[in-house]
Amino acid sequence: MLRIELMDWPAARMEASRIRLAVFVEEQRVPPEIEMDDQDATCVHALAYAQGRAVGTGRLLPDGHIGRMAVLRENRAQGVGGAILERLVEEARRRGMRQVVLSAQTHALGFYRGHGFAEEGEVFEEAGIPHQEMRRALNS
Repeated sequence: MLRIELMDWPAARMEASRIRLAVFVEEQRVPPEIEMDDQDATCVHALAYAQGRAVGTGRLLPDGHIGRMAVLRENRAQGVGGAILERLVEEARRRGMRQVVLSAQTHALGFYRGHGFAEEGEVFEEAGIPHQEMRRALNS
């Protein structure tokens, strides 16, 4: 069974860092100095647990941006990412936000489209990986 918990950075740091380093730094070769940033302290973090083990993470910034979505390789294609994303969207709605925005890696555009996000603007590069901004309006 999958469980999604929301928490602040001190509570999420150990597990979220482990997952993000495995996905972004080890798999995607993002430099570690740009993966971990000072925005973590201001975010609400989601951790997904399967069989009692943290297997995915994401964060919601105070301005409505969702980011650092990561699921361990062995837990992909099992609904973990979608559950994290929808929990963060639900939290944004609960906080009165009218929309959420994210920078999607282009290989994941279809995933985000499936969750109600639409592309905006041009493709851009971040950490050597093509991204595109996406937005989803939230109905109260």
